[in-house]
Amino acid sequence: MAGLLKDRLTGAREHLEETREAVKALCEPVEAPRDTAAYLRYFCAAESGDAARLKANEPRRLALYRLTAALLRAYAGLATELAEAGYSAAEIETLKAEVEHYSKVRDEVKLSSGDYIDLKMYEPAMRHLIDTYIRSDESAKLSAFDDVSLIRLIVERGPAAVDSLPAGIRGSKDAVAETIENNVRRLIVNESPINPLYYDKMSELLDALIEQRRKGAVEYEQYLSKIADLTKRATTPGGGSGYSAALDTPAKRALYDNLGRDEARAVAVDRAVRASRQDDWRGNPLKVRKVRIAIKAALDMPQLGATPRQTKESGATYSVHPAEGGTGAAAFYSTGAEEDIDAVAERMLDLVKNQHEY
Repeated sequence: MAGLLKDRLTGAREHLEETREAVKALCEPVEAPRDTAAYLRYFCAAESGDAARLKANEPRRLALYRLTAALLRAYAGLATELAEAGYSAAEIETLKAEVEHYSKVRDEVKLSSGDYIDLKMYEPAMRHLIDTYIRSDESAKLSAFDDVSLIRLIVERGPAAVDSLPAGIRGSKDAVAETIENNVRRLIVNESPINPLYYDKMSELLDALIEQRRKGAVEYEQYLSKIADLTKRATTPGGGSGYSAALDTPAKRALYDNLGRDEARAVAVDRAVRASRQDDWRGNPLKVRKVRIAIKAALDMPQLGATPRQTKESGATYSVHPAEGGTGAAAFYSTGAEEDIDAVAERMLDLVKNQHEY
């Protein structure tokens, strides 16, 4: 029996050491002093808000989550028998500190990248291990993000949402800014299909705010206020302001924004989609074709005054322009080019497919 116990402890220690070294090897390239900011730059992006780099570094982050989870489980499996497994008191303290360190790194990277939204279903089990065998000081704060996203906290609390961030992030203004910027960028990328032109504008505003922060052209408190306002705007496309009473749904406003702010045509397309759509239409080519035909017919209605209205077979084009005399936001929403009516219909079909109310 003693031999079996020794074999089990030896195997458990070997597994713990293997996972420990794997995590260390993954994090080896992180630049000194290997603080929160350094880990975020390595696993998220060197420049916050860089959607392409965030995506490119996703495999690296997934490896971190997987290996850290393995380390936590291996440690938990031996936590009450570390001395019996041959660890000295000093080694136990060092091991515990390392496990806690990488657990915090995992949490901070997951939050800063926005990955916690996709991984939250797996979080309760990890949180239980952390609470039981590692620590509890930051666990309650981090567990709040299992149910409420950082974006939602910013919308609800404004700059005060910073107080909900882990201490490692909260203690660095740059880390706070980069975490918020990465999450807002993720929101913009994910929501862009719902209203492409609106979110293109939000992306430009985020780029401008990031540039201001990096150049020191805006005070930290002012930055937090501006990024909170931008986040609110990004979560509510249009927000109901600046739209007529006829544009009373998010879908109508999205059509309006992406049809050169042509209210009559946006309402006509909305009506056409609602009249032509059938149950589960998105997954059926014939039903999709019916909706597309209805969209094109709505775009080509003579009484709406589009000029010219011919199809591409006649060599003519369909112009999408801002409202008469439009400036500022109205001018922004123009496509800035003439499109063939079939191209407009196809673009609107893609837009319609991404509207929840259809």
